[in-house]
Amino acid sequence: MDQNDQMMQPNAPEEPKEKMVRSKSELLEWIKAIAIAVILVVIVRWLLFAPFIVDGPSMEPNFWTGERLIVNKILYEFREPKRGEVVVFHVPQENRDLIKRVIGVAGDTIEYRGDDLFVNGQKVEEPYIQEALDQAHKNDELYNDRNFPNDLIQQNKVPEGQIFVMGDHRSNSTDSRMLGFIPLSDVIGRADVIFWPISHVKLIQHH
Repeated sequence: MDQNDQMMQPNAPEEPKEKMVRSKSELLEWIKAIAIAVILVVIVRWLLFAPFIVDGPSMEPNFWTGERLIVNKILYEFREPKRGEVVVFHVPQENRDLIKRVIGVAGDTIEYRGDDLFVNGQKVEEPYIQEALDQAHKNDELYNDRNFPNDLIQQNKVPEGQIFVMGDHRSNSTDSRMLGFIPLSDVIGRADVIFWPISHVKLIQHH
């Protein structure tokens, strides 16, 4: 063995150590990347969007029990809800979240008699329940059995900072006709997408 070989022998074990250092460094980078991804998912989940499960018949025939929705929580940070939009809101007195359609906004005067909806004295067409209306009328029935204003809620002008909502299934919905006007502070967001079941996946139309 020559002198050069003898001098190089002590350095031979260094290569595995370098590989271990590189592997640890790569592992740390992966851990950091995964942690950042988890944080971003949490931010998106809790601050921007939230899932909601439809429970009950109040929004039939447009939404069905068991459907899972994505609720846009950030939209109403920039503007207020508009008529026709489907919103999810919290009901403190019942400690639950509901999904309904916005019928009136601040300053609107609402009147609902039989199947005729009037906003600010003008009759409003409701294409999102037209088929259900037609079917009821064909059977000589009314689709709605709860008028507004009524004995429970007599004020029919929407106050500032609040909205008036109704379920699409008018004879089977707990809404502003019983709950009263909904404060904007209780509105969680707008329902934008049905993502489950797969056969129901679609963007939600806001009329």
